[in-house]
Amino acid sequence: MNTPHMFRGSPVLLLLLLLSGVRIDGYRPVIIVHGILDGPKQFRTMSHYITKVHPGTEVSVIDLYDDLDSLSPLWNQVQDYSKAFDSIVQKAPDGVHLLCFSQGGLICRALLSMTPHHNVHTFVSLSSPQAGQYGDTDYLWIFPSLKKEMFRICYNAMGHNLSICDYWNDPHHRSCYLRNNNFLPILNGERPHIDMKAWRENFLRIKKLVLIGGPDDGVITPWQSSQFGFYDSNENIVEMRKQEFYKSDTFGLKALEDRGDVAVCVHSGVKHVQWHSNHTVFTSCIEKWLT
Repeated sequence: MNTPHMFRGSPVLLLLLLLSGVRIDGYRPVIIVHGILDGPKQFRTMSHYITKVHPGTEVSVIDLYDDLDSLSPLWNQVQDYSKAFDSIVQKAPDGVHLLCFSQGGLICRALLSMTPHHNVHTFVSLSSPQAGQYGDTDYLWIFPSLKKEMFRICYNAMGHNLSICDYWNDPHHRSCYLRNNNFLPILNGERPHIDMKAWRENFLRIKKLVLIGGPDDGVITPWQSSQFGFYDSNENIVEMRKQEFYKSDTFGLKALEDRGDVAVCVHSGVKHVQWHSNHTVFTSCIEKWLT
């Protein structure tokens, strides 16, 4: 919130504003991380929405791993995104907001977990496969109609070179997923590692987690993955609070919700490629968190 001009000459009112948590120097910068097979140009509409309602907001859509390059292994992407992320947040002492779409939401979770002393205020996860992906979608054009066989590709050395394999979560081959997927099980703490305690503390530095998705997405499968739900071995949906990583609170999700800092927004009628340009989604799910 910008401080009204008439308050600027009153130290008492200024002090009251500071004590109430109202920002006096404009809106926090917004960092946007795009999804698989797209890039900054897909976020012109979202950037316009943000600057129209919050004039003067600095919106940075990180221009890395665009289009086909987005199929690169996620740990490689995280390393390079980290450099761009750090250069932006260092110039924003009052914090930033992180808005991440689709595959980008997993990159952002890794950034939040691995970056000590980050200053991200709100993390908006926009239709991101946070609990994994298992389903035939248009984004599997490389391997069409191979849902039941993708584990053979993803859970070996070949799969380590393809980003979608980093979050391919086959519920029928759970042990292979846990043993051979080198990204999502590590991020979720499903495969314990020495850095998990520090990663959890880093993740919990955020003030708010906003999880956005819906039943007509058509790409994220199951769509509930956008809110940390996923299939069991019978392909029944297990919602977030019944997931083992939530109950064990391996990376801080339960602690965040216990704090009252997880917001869930479900929208029907929105296709995957429409989330970042749908004005209703912006006004009802995103706008209020970007102050």
